[in-house]
Amino acid sequence: MPIIVPWQDIDTDTLTNLIEEFVTRDGTDYGEQEIATATKVEQVRAQLKQQEAFVVFDEVTESVSVMGKEQVGNAMNS
Repeated sequence: MPIIVPWQDIDTDTLTNLIEEFVTRDGTDYGEQEIATATKVEQVRAQLKQQEAFVVFDEVTESVSVMGKEQVGNAMNS
């Protein structure tokens, strides 16, 4: 089960790198119009602030990632 990590406790540069990795990951599709990575990072940062996305630690894979609110809910209930 994933553990939610308070994004406020993560070093600013580390958080930015984590978000950049998330938004540039294969399979992330933002539609027909290409959006700059910096813009995507700020969108995810805003989602973290609004609790629409969360930084999570997966004990099984020992990895940290960003998940949307719905993904976190599904992971917590499985």
